[in-house]
Amino acid sequence: MLTLGIVNTYDKIKIHEAHYRSIARAAPIAYAYGFNLMLFDYPFKMNAEELVTFVKDKTTIGGSGKYLAQLFSSGRFFAFDLPEKGFQPQFGSPVVTTSHPDKKKEIHIPALVEQIIRKKSFLFLIGLGHKGLGPDLFQIAQYHLDITSKGVSLETCTAIGAVPAVISGRLEGMKNKNQICH
Repeated sequence: MLTLGIVNTYDKIKIHEAHYRSIARAAPIAYAYGFNLMLFDYPFKMNAEELVTFVKDKTTIGGSGKYLAQLFSSGRFFAFDLPEKGFQPQFGSPVVTTSHPDKKKEIHIPALVEQIIRKKSFLFLIGLGHKGLGPDLFQIAQYHLDITSKGVSLETCTAIGAVPAVISGRLEGMKNKNQICH
């Protein structure tokens, strides 16, 4: 199982356009590439079903919430407070996405794809807001991933698209390579 986890570091009290627009943008990406979508620390005081309706009413992005609704109805959309001591294990090993990975925790894309092929689950954490992910998440996360492999910092929505696209592309490449070899 692969999960795209967006961590709100923008504003934890007041709802801003950036909050619901990030959800609307992430939903079609998660849906298209077979990822779950998980939100952490968003300022909404509503359950996931109410949040789907709210986002559908606020924006036309992502098919006016069509993909968010499909994720929810298939049990692939979640909203939680940010855990203090660790993430829910059923969503896999947490992976901080960063342009500056700690060399001791860094995982490169080929090694990551190998583990995914072996059915290991991962929760990819992306920060929403100019602060990025907090240092506590860098410590909690088992792995750090630079999706560009070049130390290039990506804006939130760019990262939301790049992480699933690159991983899915590598997985497809491995499948095609294995089909050719057999």
